[in-house]
Amino acid sequence: MTTFVNTPDMKEVFDNIPAQERMNSLINTLSAYIQHYHGGAVEMVSFDGKHLQVRLSGACEGCALAPATLRGWVAGTVKQFFPEVESIEAV
Repeated sequence: MTTFVNTPDMKEVFDNIPAQERMNSLINTLSAYIQHYHGGAVEMVSFDGKHLQVRLSGACEGCALAPATLRGWVAGTVKQFFPEVESIEAV
């Protein structure tokens, strides 16, 4: 018979990680995907809980599809995990 020690609820653990750290982790994960498949990158410049600024670089810099990457991959993914975010912009 297996006995489980009191383990915290994962939502409780997640909620105790600062939003800035969670957002940075999400952006780093997106960047790894974009780098691997497209040669571009995205990095978090600032995040205040409501407004996110990112920098697109690598193959994304100057690419005609950079706005689609920002809206589709970056903003789409961020909104799934942070629905309270009001604006996402590239700087």
